Amino acid sequence: MRLRRAVALTIRDDVRRDRHGPRVPLSKLGRDALSRTRPTCEERLRVAGARYPVSGNPAPLERASPDPADVALVAARGSRTPLRHRLRASGIPQALRLLRCVVPIATREALGRPFDAAARGAERRSARRVRASLALARALGELKGPFAKAGQFASLRYDVLDGAAREAFARLQDRVPPLPFEEIAALVEAELGAPLAAHFAEFEPTPLGAASIAQVHRARLASSGERVVVKAQYPWLAHSLPAELRLSRLLLRAFAPRRGAVDRARLFDEFAAGLAEELDFEREARVADEIARNLSDDPQVVVPRIHHELTTRRVLVMSYVDAISISDRAALAARGVPLRSVLETLARAYAKQVFVDGLFHADPHPGNLFVIDEPEAAVRPRVLFVDFGLSKHLDPALRGEMRAGIHALLRRDVDAFVDGMDRMEMIAPGARAGVARAVRSMFERIAGEGQVLGLGGGQVLALKDHAKRLLEETPGLQLPNELLLYAKTLSYLFALGAALDPSVDLMRITVPYLLRFLAARE
Repeated sequence: MRLRRAVALTIRDDVRRDRHGPRVPLSKLGRDALSRTRPTCEERLRVAGARYPVSGNPAPLERASPDPADVALVAARGSRTPLRHRLRASGIPQALRLLRCVVPIATREALGRPFDAAARGAERRSARRVRASLALARALGELKGPFAKAGQFASLRYDVLDGAAREAFARLQDRVPPLPFEEIAALVEAELGAPLAAHFAEFEPTPLGAASIAQVHRARLASSGERVVVKAQYPWLAHSLPAELRLSRLLLRAFAPRRGAVDRARLFDEFAAGLAEELDFEREARVADEIARNLSDDPQVVVPRIHHELTTRRVLVMSYVDAISISDRAALAARGVPLRSVLETLARAYAKQVFVDGLFHADPHPGNLFVIDEPEAAVRPRVLFVDFGLSKHLDPALRGEMRAGIHALLRRDVDAFVDGMDRMEMIAPGARAGVARAVRSMFERIAGEGQVLGLGGGQVLALKDHAKRLLEETPGLQLPNELLLYAKTLSYLFALGAALDPSVDLMRITVPYLLRFLAARE
């Protein structure tokens, strides 16, 4: 899940500006929000072992030892399934919403096809595809959960969708209306097996952000007073996931193009496996710890500390850090943060993850990359990585094939390159000859443009464009999702460098790690 821009804004002295009034303490904002919902929250707060402040007294909620009966009541409430969640588990509301989207698309397609042979037929087909993709992306975003994740997955598939469709799905925002606080509180209590006040001195009802599978709240630990971030999975996912995966499979069958013998079953399996990983917050916690260990020798890289004692498959608790989004150039400039140092730190961190460790943070974007807001940021900025749900571990066999492929690319050995693709099951039966011709053509284009590994990010982005063209134009070629995320991560890094400070030579920083990767024997 993505920690949104609210996390990135500089927050001083635990205050936030209420849009209807002056700056007030966050704890008071939390109590005010609770007081506005008091008829539905007061009993829950009593069960949580907290004393509800009757007046506007700004003192924090007091902890009390929860009665065992109250703990049992918390567990009972956590086991209840609200009616709307049971309805969603049936898949009926989602199917109806998808039908409202798909029927007009199918109707326009049926009515438009007879005119495709006329002048401007290709233009009409393209316009229909764009409208259909935008409509479907909106529907998937509204449905959240696996549907929103399916749209994000589709935006990576150069080998399946054309550019217009991918662009529509890429616009799918991983930002949705939050669930009511009572439902999130009930989930956290049920997962931790105790009332909120047993673990948290404060828990802000207003989320920092809400995305497709979870939402994020800021809290303060009762044991130490440390500020933390609590990532809570939407409770309805546990009930609706089977039905929504079935509907996602039907959507794939209906909308995935039939060109090039695309293996739909394999596509769906990759999507479902990736979704299962993202839904397992204990896995995310382990990945965050491992990446933190791998990057521990770089003092300018920070990964939030995970509180494993408060983490389950559906709740993740980590340390909170005041930070500024890497895309907020105005805020960075106001604090005198040197962008060159930030980009060099990012290049070191990602090059080591991708080429040395084999485990990498695969969701780099401004909502997941920050600069820690501290006085030292003007001299030696530290970069904060968050959200490790989308991360990939490249196994030794795949890394070996990647190494062989890069060697073949450097030698411009078409046969060796295609052999590697075949071993990775990237080529559909009967498509090898066509793939070999396309690879030969790509090598010739690259040779005509100069060195393959020139010292500059522009060359890497050019290679990405060549690979994208190969995937789009070659029937029977289908990449594993791990390689697509690998390419996306590196291309994002170099695109970010070009946008923030084109004078920074990221390739100079990356090449030593790449050479280490090429020389390794696993």
